[in-house]
Amino acid sequence: MSRSNPEVDDILSAIRGATKRVTVAKRTVAEVLVAAPGHLTAEEITYEVQKRQPDVSPSTVYRILEEFEALEIVVHAHLDQHAAVFHLAGAVHGHLTCDECGTTFEIPAAHFDALSKDLQKTFGFRLDRHHVAVTGTCEYCQTHRQLHK
Repeated sequence: MSRSNPEVDDILSAIRGATKRVTVAKRTVAEVLVAAPGHLTAEEITYEVQKRQPDVSPSTVYRILEEFEALEIVVHAHLDQHAAVFHLAGAVHGHLTCDECGTTFEIPAAHFDALSKDLQKTFGFRLDRHHVAVTGTCEYCQTHRQLHK
């Protein structure tokens, strides 16, 4: 018998609270998301789920991720030109992705406050700070490039 995880239990409670069924597949997706060291693509989540529950199809995982997003359990972001990544909802943050090495850094959403206010004031545009991804060159790659000139 596996040990209960409070974070997984909270996710399952949110599902039940929305009068949705808790299935083995949903529990497994929740466990994978809680155990994840960072952001995962749907394919990576599917791989981890299928290691534990081989009968869970990729389409089932995608449907669960859509349901979890509708319930505000997970959030997805598009980093650079890569596949969407998913992570548990929580503190709102943005992403910086290095064009050279591909490293993605999470930064507090507060860094986007001024931009968000300016976009709203100037264009009437409301920035979804869960989906902010800025590309550029990280400090390491800048330094490395300077050294090899």
